[in-house]
Amino acid sequence: MVCRESAAEGLPDTWEIDMRLSVNTFLSLDGVMQGPGGREEDTSGGFTRGGWVMPFGEDEVFERVVVGEWFAETEEILLGRTTFEMMRDYWPEVTDPGNRVATALNTRPKHVVSTTLTEADTGWGDTTVVSGDVEERVRALKERPGGELQVHGSWRLAQTLHRAGLVDVYRLLVFPVVVGRGKRLFDESSLPGGFRVESSLVSDGGVVALTLVPDPSVDLGTREEFRVVDGRETIA
Repeated sequence: MVCRESAAEGLPDTWEIDMRLSVNTFLSLDGVMQGPGGREEDTSGGFTRGGWVMPFGEDEVFERVVVGEWFAETEEILLGRTTFEMMRDYWPEVTDPGNRVATALNTRPKHVVSTTLTEADTGWGDTTVVSGDVEERVRALKERPGGELQVHGSWRLAQTLHRAGLVDVYRLLVFPVVVGRGKRLFDESSLPGGFRVESSLVSDGGVVALTLVPDPSVDLGTREEFRVVDGRETIA
């Protein structure tokens, strides 16, 4: 997050805070993020195990964390094409003014990363298409003042932003299930790195909510190891 000095005519200098980029997603214990909300939500790659969050559909964590925390920070939204089209087909149908998730998704500025869509056929409110050099376009978006530029789902985009070091915070809901196959947020191609836990919560249903901030001080290349010295276990 960067503060930038600005001066408006006739007003004293003020500080504008750049948006930070967050990745917000549901994960299984084995790291799968594909198709959490329904069997037909994302069947790409022959995936047949969608809907794995539904046994926890009434869990307190949705209202407390997703509504109360994730979407309370939304300034603008950044999505991959597949996630964008799936959300576009669903959320405009939710017209309940008390649904804060729908209100944010339907009214906030949206950006969709795509090489095939044009802005004329996005068909969902204030939406712009991000093409070309995605990393540079996202860096420019982050320099806008505001709260958060939020990625929801969007597997391939989330991995790209992770590799580029552009993600400022990860908000994860980890469900106590093993899916076994599917698209993963982190896989063998991911860059190694450590995180600082900004907040955590475990619901009564066993869903773990994590807010993680990349922490370069976590040294994964350390040569330290567990050893026994004079009969005591130690790290050296």
